[in-house]
Amino acid sequence: MPSKFQRAGISFLYPDNWTVDEEDAPAGQLSVTVYSPRGGFWSLAVHPGSPDPLKIANTALEAMKQEYSGIEVEEVNETLADWNLIGFDLNFFLLDFTNTAQIRSIRCDKTTYTVFCQAEDREFEQNQRVFQAMTISLLNGLKDFNY
Repeated sequence: MPSKFQRAGISFLYPDNWTVDEEDAPAGQLSVTVYSPRGGFWSLAVHPGSPDPLKIANTALEAMKQEYSGIEVEEVNETLADWNLIGFDLNFFLLDFTNTAQIRSIRCDKTTYTVFCQAEDREFEQNQRVFQAMTISLLNGLKDFNY
């Protein structure tokens, strides 16, 4: 049975054996991260004031480039739950393992949302559908909240 995160108009489903860590990001922004038992994670950042989603995704990308050398980047436009998300797919090395990360950003009403997920490649492959289902449940909640 999935668990449900719900706070400040944000809701999404996540596996009940994953751990939630919610915190307030700078300037009072909501940020929540859900960790898998093996260390992969799915994270949501809420940016009030409708900043440009591509600018937010690029900022996250630049932070990753500063952290990891030799990062491979592919720009992505993806449609989930009738929403068009923009962002990047990333591949890089961490502790001698190849890792995959995804950055997705969307503007909705007066807020921009950014989803970031990352895991070692084998775990990412196993959890890619879980990450996607979490994002879809978030997007479905945004649809309900904004109409």
